[in-house]
Amino acid sequence: MKNLAIPGFDATVSNVILGLMRIQSLSDAEVQALVGAARDSGITYFDHADVYGDSPHGCETRFGEAIRFSPSEREQVIVQSKVGIQDGFFDFSKEHILTAVDESLAALRLEYLDVLLLHRPDTLVEPEEVAAAFDQLADAGKVRHFGVSNQTPGQIELLKRSVRQPLLFNQVQLSITHANLIGQGIAANMKGLDQSIDRDNGILDHARLNGITLQAWSPFQKGFFDGVFLGDREAFPELNDRLDALAAKYDVTPTGIAVAWITRHPANMQVVLGTTKPERVRESAAGSEIPLTREEWYGLFTDAGHILP
Repeated sequence: MKNLAIPGFDATVSNVILGLMRIQSLSDAEVQALVGAARDSGITYFDHADVYGDSPHGCETRFGEAIRFSPSEREQVIVQSKVGIQDGFFDFSKEHILTAVDESLAALRLEYLDVLLLHRPDTLVEPEEVAAAFDQLADAGKVRHFGVSNQTPGQIELLKRSVRQPLLFNQVQLSITHANLIGQGIAANMKGLDQSIDRDNGILDHARLNGITLQAWSPFQKGFFDGVFLGDREAFPELNDRLDALAAKYDVTPTGIAVAWITRHPANMQVVLGTTKPERVRESAAGSEIPLTREEWYGLFTDAGHILP
């Protein structure tokens, strides 16, 4: 497992993250097996959100019931959660952030979060309120580091005018087939080409210039919750043929190659898994350090339907 040194972070972190948005219906034994497979594979980073589950903090509660870290184990893992999504609206108010974090900590049965992300952009955000909430959480020792999710460079810069703590992470959707944040830069300035349309205001370059680590969610999704591209030979025959060939070459599964396509990028991104299957965790983790060549990386990119001008 490749570990990353995050600028401004007090520990190295695995470049594969176990996301826990689907665990509410799992038994204690199933949650323990999932987390155990992650830790045995070298994954040290665990991702939550207050909105995950059938009710607020549902998955966090399930995790807290099933997983009890010893003091030494707690220092070896990174626990991240997200706040801001309410039922039908977004809320980055100071009151909501503080309340949601307290509820997350209670559900997880933890004394602090290693990382807190603002979940989705709130266009009604008052940066001064976010700053006040972050200061209070940091001063109380409830949150050690901060970041955002699905936010543009402009939205991040607006927050930075008031927030004192570094915004270290931005969690965004990225897979081989849903790769507009990479593809646009490759096809910049090409008239009439859909891929050249800037839909994210330069998230990738902004992150690299400002020491922000991108966390790729839905790394196997075809598009926006359109199902996975792995094994879909009707929509992506060439891509799956190349995934199979590279999997054989590197002695992993196609899942591992899909992870490697993201982790190979010099931006040093993290991959957020959403699986509840221990075997899929192990397959994904196996791609953490695969050194895809430029030819292999770009071959996957073009087989996914992206254009090289």
